[in-house]
Amino acid sequence: MSVIVVSLFALPAIQSAFGSWMNKKPEPLSHVAHEIILESISDGVFTIDHNRCITSFNRAAEEITGTSREDAIGRYCWEVFRSNMCEEDCALQRSMREGKSFVNSSTRIINSQQQQIPITVSTSPSKDENGRVLGGVETFRDHSQVEELKRKLEGTRRLEDMVSRNGEMKKIFNLLPRVAESDSTVLITGETGTGKELLAAAVHNLSRRKEQPFVAVNCGAMPDSLLESELFGYKAGAFTGAEKDRIGLFGAAGKGTIFLDEIGDTSSAFQVRLLRVLQEKEFQPLGSVKKIRTEARVITATNRDLVSMVEQGSFRRDLLYRINVISFHLPPLRERQEDIPLLIDRFGSKMNRVKGREISGVEQKAMACLLAHDYPGNIRELENIIEHGFVLCPEGEITCEHLPAYLFAGTSRQHSTISVGKKNSSCSVRELVGMSEKEHILAVLKNNNYHRLAAARELGIHKSTLFRKLKKYHITLPATDGRSSRKGSQ
Repeated sequence: MSVIVVSLFALPAIQSAFGSWMNKKPEPLSHVAHEIILESISDGVFTIDHNRCITSFNRAAEEITGTSREDAIGRYCWEVFRSNMCEEDCALQRSMREGKSFVNSSTRIINSQQQQIPITVSTSPSKDENGRVLGGVETFRDHSQVEELKRKLEGTRRLEDMVSRNGEMKKIFNLLPRVAESDSTVLITGETGTGKELLAAAVHNLSRRKEQPFVAVNCGAMPDSLLESELFGYKAGAFTGAEKDRIGLFGAAGKGTIFLDEIGDTSSAFQVRLLRVLQEKEFQPLGSVKKIRTEARVITATNRDLVSMVEQGSFRRDLLYRINVISFHLPPLRERQEDIPLLIDRFGSKMNRVKGREISGVEQKAMACLLAHDYPGNIRELENIIEHGFVLCPEGEITCEHLPAYLFAGTSRQHSTISVGKKNSSCSVRELVGMSEKEHILAVLKNNNYHRLAAARELGIHKSTLFRKLKKYHITLPATDGRSSRKGSQ
């Protein structure tokens, strides 16, 4: 028996029909009436039993997921939805466990065409007349069109788990689908914490290999002997402790993608062995006399300057040519300041979902401090800072007192310091906000070749407002700007 509880998104008439949320006893509804109501709404609705097997699946759920009712019923819910919420903190399971509803949780599912679909979710336990929990019900709404419109209005591009307003990042996002279609090796450069593995995963997920494994290994974390055995595997008896054959990561990758991070930290001896694998498309496990063919695509990454290393003799020139067929450089976060609010919002939404919190955002003063920081640890450092804020902030907005102390003790990009717990500081919050806004305006102007109208559009302000801000911050533009390429525009 499944007791259906309809979405908080649904129409009042539907809520009235089920009655339990209206604190009054409803009139009995026939099974046919239930079916008509569920089939008529635009929200997806499904129910599960105690084993998390799907027991009902309405028409809208079929359309959003691309999975038919016949294929869905009887399967585990996570097999159909493949949501990040399923992996980290299932709201439906929490509803069943705690006996209460959860409303408007945001997450993403993967439909039958392997596309990520943004949805909002509401969950409730289903109970019998004695109040015993029989299972759960989830309603969900597709927000793809809303997100696409929002991105267009904000000038934001999203790719897999990456999001940006930065001009250089947008160029990478535009090229990535074409690069993913090829089988060429890719080299990703950038400072530590800029998201090189995320970009490598995006290449894999956009390629025809997406159903195959994506295997990542940090080459700088292991000595040569261990790295070679990890990558190429070994035969039993190849060395002390090798009691049985091991396939290795190249073998495990199959026809998928293998990501070799920190390739610049490997020795010359290992570079020779890797070069041979890339040239011959085969590898030899330790202790074996036979070579094994590999069809894996290789993506490498480093935070070092490989060209300088080649000139110094610490990196092989022929290997650089082999891995550098296509290259991407990820700019550091200090050069993508316009992305900081986007990333903060993304991390906040994720942590609210994972930790079951309801932090509403970051207050203006705290945001000014975050915008003024240099981020030597880049995006990874920003995520750690937001997590620190979540630990210390009980509810509401994250404030300056919830941020790590080193943000206020060190020297920022503007050479300004703020003392924790003191009203006066060497740089006021208003000054920090102003300096952050000035840097943002300069960055947008540069991205638009100093074309004032284009910059004003990207900033979301009128051209006259931009002129006032240029005057306020004493920003002098070059005599020749992007207007020369657009006749009649200014």
